[in-house]
Amino acid sequence: MGRKVHPTGFRIGFIQDWQAKWYSGKHYVEYLQEDLKLRQAIKSKYSGAGVSLVETDRQGDKVIVTINTARPGVVIGRGGQRVDEMRQYLEGLIGNRVQLNIQEIRQPELDATLVAMAVAEQIGRRVAYRRAIKQAIFRTIQAGARGIRICCSGRLAGVEIARREVMHQGQVPLHKLRADIDYGFTEARTTLGRIGVKVWIYKGDIFPAAKAEKIEEEVPVTLAADVGVEVEPAAATAPGEVLAGVVEDRGVEEPSSVELEEEAIVPSAELKEEVVAEAVVEAAAPAEAEEKPAKPARRKKKVEVVAEAAVEAAAPAEAEEKPSKPARRKKKVEA
Repeated sequence: MGRKVHPTGFRIGFIQDWQAKWYSGKHYVEYLQEDLKLRQAIKSKYSGAGVSLVETDRQGDKVIVTINTARPGVVIGRGGQRVDEMRQYLEGLIGNRVQLNIQEIRQPELDATLVAMAVAEQIGRRVAYRRAIKQAIFRTIQAGARGIRICCSGRLAGVEIARREVMHQGQVPLHKLRADIDYGFTEARTTLGRIGVKVWIYKGDIFPAAKAEKIEEEVPVTLAADVGVEVEPAAATAPGEVLAGVVEDRGVEEPSSVELEEEAIVPSAELKEEVVAEAVVEAAAPAEAEEKPAKPARRKKKVEVVAEAAVEAAAPAEAEEKPSKPARRKKKVEA
């Protein structure tokens, strides 16, 4: 069942958004039929303009239609003439006001729908399907995609029995929700029948907005800790001045002088305890530092004593062996 999951529907609400950005209660069926009519009319009217996606939104009685195309000049026309004609045609089709927005697709090689349309067009012109698929894969990888998969099914190369051919390059993780995978499907019309073309393009990972905000908040804190940024201490102010500023901001009555004196006494006692504790710790620290290096010093002395004893034991043995040679020489001389 894993192959039947639509990559876009699987990730809607997580990293991808809906194509129809409106909500309705009792008019839902009517609005849905209008959207289907709009999409069908736009794609049939601009079949050669490379229209990939049509998004709809509603504000009262006005319908806002956004057309994502790789060739905006064909859609707009000279002086916006074709846009005006299309707007009037759509208004007569659904009976409501229509606003058309044209958005250009900067990299058509990374759009799955446009890649599928290019492969289907070449197959329709009787180009070898393997050559068309390999060219599309090469261009998509060169454009910066991390992976692509293309599947063609039907009577490939005019055979009598339909079959399926799949080619891929790179990685296409279909089970990872944060993977930005674009999916496109179209059909190639040939004299022997229709050939379906499916394209999956993996562009990278997208993290949800909530996780991205948490990462942005945590990054400056960690950087400051690593770099060792020193925070300048605030200027020393008397307790009375601090409380006076707070009272003015909040609009509360100022405390009496007796209360201020009592509050000022409390931090002084705490400071004295902290100073005494720090002095005790500093006094104990040097004593421990002096005791620790004593052990390796004793070990060194033992090693030196053992080495000296070994040298002294070896010295007399050498002295006894050396005078034996001249004794033999004297005997030879007497003979």
